[in-house]
Amino acid sequence: MIDLRRKFERLKSSSLARNAGWMFLGQGLGFISQAVYFILLARLLGSKQYGIYAGAFSFVSLVAQYSAMGSDTVLLRYVSADRSKFRVYWGNVLIFVCTLSTILAFILHLVARHVLNPASAAIVFPAALSLCFCNQIASSAGRIFQAFEQLRVTAAMNLLTNLLRLITAAVMLATLHHANARQWIIASLCVSFTGAMIAAATVIVRLGLPKFQPVLIRKHVLEGLQYSFSTSTSSVYNDIDKTMLSHYGMNVANGIYAMAYRVVEISTVPIFSIRDAAMPRFFVQGNKGIAHSFALGKALMKRVVWLGLASAAAMFLLAPLVPYVVGVDFAQSASALRWLCLIPFFRSIHQMAGASLTGAGLQRYRMSSQATAALFNFLLNLYLIPRHGWLGAAWASLLTDGGLAIMNFAVASRLARLATKQSVTATAN
Repeated sequence: MIDLRRKFERLKSSSLARNAGWMFLGQGLGFISQAVYFILLARLLGSKQYGIYAGAFSFVSLVAQYSAMGSDTVLLRYVSADRSKFRVYWGNVLIFVCTLSTILAFILHLVARHVLNPASAAIVFPAALSLCFCNQIASSAGRIFQAFEQLRVTAAMNLLTNLLRLITAAVMLATLHHANARQWIIASLCVSFTGAMIAAATVIVRLGLPKFQPVLIRKHVLEGLQYSFSTSTSSVYNDIDKTMLSHYGMNVANGIYAMAYRVVEISTVPIFSIRDAAMPRFFVQGNKGIAHSFALGKALMKRVVWLGLASAAAMFLLAPLVPYVVGVDFAQSASALRWLCLIPFFRSIHQMAGASLTGAGLQRYRMSSQATAALFNFLLNLYLIPRHGWLGAAWASLLTDGGLAIMNFAVASRLARLATKQSVTATAN
């Protein structure tokens, strides 16, 4: 009994556990609001219009990370180690996002007509403004509070955005009963802009104004580009399938598959909560070398794999309830969800192993693994989607996340062993 009490006291005093707890609370409430939001959105749009919406957003997601050019992750890395640098790195983020988001939105608008079906292409511009500008501002604000280990603020901001979207979907369903993808995309843009402005204002009020030093752009642009490329490769293997379903005009199939995939993404919230809470620690341990950051990654991995398995079991068992919850239009989403249910387990491995590499400044290795996974996923979808529709997309996603889990763990483990061996040799000499 005394030992249990001591363990509980240590748990309470651990800032990592406290931060993870805040993220669990915020993400847990966010989980509920997202679940209700997607139920309302599915009923508001129906499978076809939801597929049109998913096609546009997935296409924009492929490159949305380049509007920040990795400056948010650069901020997290350097401000975690020295918080006095916050103002200049925050200014660096704002320069990139405000400049590049508009350029990307126009480019995507021009390219969309050659990639997507006409219905999805028509709503790409507002989708790009929402993802490239609004979401990047809000995400970067969250990164700042991560660096300061104030995860309760990050969780509160994430929850606010989810609640705003939930309220918007509820009002539209109550007043319109049914909406098309364009109506929803405009409403979503307004909500995203509101959330972004609140997030930016919160940073300024609590931490101070940004400071602009253009020299910082030249200093970290290549490092930031690595982070952006790594994140975009992640978006490729997560979103290229929905973009390709849109390209082939499979809007109904896209709606069915995208709804199931969204359930998978929500179910991985606890895993990402732990990773996000631990990222400052990964950078601190990574400054000592990959052996230290990978040791942290393995310790966390032993816990989150059980979350991944629990999520997989819950999705497999509860999948038949999907059409009763979101509507008969999405009846086939139950089968898609069962095919995709192992993805949270695979992500519990590749996210922690990948965070170990990022924390140690070895992003190029993680980037290589993710680029390989993205290319593999694209080739699989290119072959499978025209022949099997959403089922082919599900097979490709399952194989890609499983392969990435193996690659990230193998690379991080090998580099940690080599670093340990070199350290022992140097000590002996």
